[in-house]
Amino acid sequence: MRAAILTSPGEQLQIVDDLEAPRPGYGQVVVRVAFSGVCHSQLMEALGLRGADPYLPHLLGHEGTGVVHDVGHGVTKVRSGDRVVLTWIRGDGIDAGGSSYRRQGGVVNAGPVTTFNEVAVVSENRVTRLPDGVPMDVGVLFGCALPTGAGAVMNTLAPKPGSTLVVFGLGGVGICAVAAASRCDLLELIVVDVAPHKLELARQFGATRLVDAGADDPVEAVRAITGGRGADYAVEAAGSAATIERAFASVRERGGRCVFASHPPANQRIVLDPHDLIRGRQIEGTWGGGCQPDRDVPRFAALYLEHRLPFDLLLRDRYPLEQVNTALADLHARRTARPLLVIDATSTEHPSGPDAGVGSSRIAVRP
Repeated sequence: MRAAILTSPGEQLQIVDDLEAPRPGYGQVVVRVAFSGVCHSQLMEALGLRGADPYLPHLLGHEGTGVVHDVGHGVTKVRSGDRVVLTWIRGDGIDAGGSSYRRQGGVVNAGPVTTFNEVAVVSENRVTRLPDGVPMDVGVLFGCALPTGAGAVMNTLAPKPGSTLVVFGLGGVGICAVAAASRCDLLELIVVDVAPHKLELARQFGATRLVDAGADDPVEAVRAITGGRGADYAVEAAGSAATIERAFASVRERGGRCVFASHPPANQRIVLDPHDLIRGRQIEGTWGGGCQPDRDVPRFAALYLEHRLPFDLLLRDRYPLEQVNTALADLHARRTARPLLVIDATSTEHPSGPDAGVGSSRIAVRP
């Protein structure tokens, strides 16, 4: 099968067509991958910004969709033919660990889930059935961006009606946070980014105020919008210590809450004034938006199906697997919010349920 392999941090991924997947062991599921997301964490890993990497060479990718091909002993959660979401977040089922793939010249390592490969052997607790009616391309977001971004809003913050919320960083996670926040009856939904096209995308998802951080001080802009008070809530999804600090500074004293959903490079540290904490500003991180996939994937499906949020706009930049390095470069240069790898173009032939589309066929794959 074809796959993209990280052999050395900072170098381009190696595209191969001779990788052999192992047979499924206890608690493992074999999935033919249809689509994979490319998120900032994968970019950081490829660039070597997550610290030492003892598992090289290895596969990448931790959000995707596909169709179950086979299951190992002990698996009861899914069966052959099921459409599934692949996610890095642990759900119900057996935690079977990683796998070893083979190709000429040696072994290629893989964690409990990978998606930059045509066939993935994954742990049972990293798959969840994709609800009927959700296209498989949109379902990719259910593996990371929606749990992390929407989960930070729905599970962690649970904003009160009439409050103000600001989102820093409008990649996949940030846009999904905006999508969830737009259903919360907020007084103001403010978004901050340096890319005008991302700000406009956020407007289409329900943002009411746009702040161009390349032109204006975002903290001062948020305070001006809120009458000098500061936002009630902030979600940071830009991926740097500096933006975490700014998001924290943008919330009000006496109860303003900042949650950061990003993972800055391993060598960065945030610096906070203790007096801000004494005056009642609060800050916390979130691990996957506090999501439980088997509980929350149906909630995300309802968010998409009932409110008809335009998630296809977030997934307009599509690449064949052979162009994964271009996808990573475009993400790094902020030319795209959420690259989508089309792993199996024939996946559109396998709908499930009466209304289930699989791909947004009107959007072309980048050559």
